Amino acid sequence: MEKKRLGNSSLEVSRISLGCMSLPADLTEAQAIVDEALDHGINYFDTADLYGKGQNEEMVGKTLGSRRHDIILATKVGNQWDANSDEVTWNPSKAYITAQVHDSLRRLNTDWIDLYQLHGGMITDSSDETIEAFEELKKEGLIREYGISSIRPNVINRFLEDSAIVSIMMQYSLLDRRPEELLETIGTAGRSVVTRGTLAKGLLTIEGLERAKQHDGYLSYDRDELKKVLEQLTVVAENLNALALHAVLQSETIASAVTGASSARQIQETVEALETKISPEQIEQAKKITKQMKYTEHR
Repeated sequence: MEKKRLGNSSLEVSRISLGCMSLPADLTEAQAIVDEALDHGINYFDTADLYGKGQNEEMVGKTLGSRRHDIILATKVGNQWDANSDEVTWNPSKAYITAQVHDSLRRLNTDWIDLYQLHGGMITDSSDETIEAFEELKKEGLIREYGISSIRPNVINRFLEDSAIVSIMMQYSLLDRRPEELLETIGTAGRSVVTRGTLAKGLLTIEGLERAKQHDGYLSYDRDELKKVLEQLTVVAENLNALALHAVLQSETIASAVTGASSARQIQETVEALETKISPEQIEQAKKITKQMKYTEHR
């Protein structure tokens, strides 16, 4: 599978990657998904310490085994959970990050993390402290690079200006085109975007119209608008999965689209979609059908 450099780093990531949050709790089932991804050349795996209160990281660590050296492993930090409740507090402090990394390393069964991401962020945070923590972890060799996962323009701009982040994870799809206003700025700064939500909760797949019946709408699309747009997109390209992936990956700023999978078959379908030819004209037509929204908050 084609790979692309992540920002100005030396990390080369596959054009689609595995979002591990949806891995089953059963080890055998999870192993089959991870093996399928690796066999198809997917080398970028994304998780977070928050998922399942660390259980997802543990599952990733178990399934990778001896193939750890074959992949780019990304996880996230900043959401501190209470072991005895569902309470989660935001903690981007240096003390928390530098302590929590050791727990993630243990759960992931690895000596280093390729990409350590701040899992959120607010403009009121002491970002200097957060950046200092990441820089120290790089010097110690515990992480290779760091990034952020955020859709807040003011937070993104701050880290672009003040830190050595190599990537920003953002929700981006044909049904959520808000990141497009920031892509040129991010790319010009020598950083990359990795996307999440590219299939819009399955709405941009072969099952999209059926799934739409279970939703009252999606973001600024009401129920009727959503149905109409999906019908029109299906005329543009019968394989909505392929159209959705190629529309996002068309931008030079996008390094990889993070997609989840709850079965090995879903990995195969995603790879097949990536290999399906979608023309620039089809992408342009799809963007004429969908809305060009912008972020209204955190500016």
